[in-house]
Amino acid sequence: MDKSLLAEALVLAGARLDGLGLVPGEDGNLSARLKPDRLLITASGTRKRSLTAEDMVEVDLDRGVIGSGTPSTELGLHLTIYRNRPEVNAVVHAHPPVAVGFATAGEGLTEPLLPEATVRLGPVPLIPYATPGTPELEAAILPAAKRVNAMLLANHGAVTMGESVDQALDRMEILEHLARITLVANLLGGGKPLSPVQIEALTALRPRSPGR
Repeated sequence: MDKSLLAEALVLAGARLDGLGLVPGEDGNLSARLKPDRLLITASGTRKRSLTAEDMVEVDLDRGVIGSGTPSTELGLHLTIYRNRPEVNAVVHAHPPVAVGFATAGEGLTEPLLPEATVRLGPVPLIPYATPGTPELEAAILPAAKRVNAMLLANHGAVTMGESVDQALDRMEILEHLARITLVANLLGGGKPLSPVQIEALTALRPRSPGR
């Protein structure tokens, strides 16, 4: 992947997240795989609405910084995913308010309520709370990071991943969309999950679904 193009993709993704209200202030961080053993990640203390290519720090999978810059304090979270998911090329960590509301209430978003979310996102488990930026959080996410496309971090935020920056970003948008609809459904008495037969039909479509 061309480094300048990858950096630009992360800049645009940061602006999109900010525009949607998913990363207030200096919250959140983004990364993308540059090579099998290297990635670009947003620098610590950056506002995602005003990112530039210079705000991207190149690091290896052993936390070594190539060049200059201070990577996000959540670097370990990103590395845990990349080390265990070779097909993942981008990770988005944001604080979508409704989705994090569920996480703060101790609930994941695992019910198959929407066709699009079922196909493109899958179940979103809740990860028990651990202090952000610590090895404890890395250990907490590890089991789920090996198998899911998105996760909620209790009392903290949300993480999505994908084969590209666009896919990881789309999944964060879908996650917040799902959370809003789930909240409304709960207020109306509870969502009605798709049946196993309906889910099987959706699963059959998954390999050819765009943005999977």
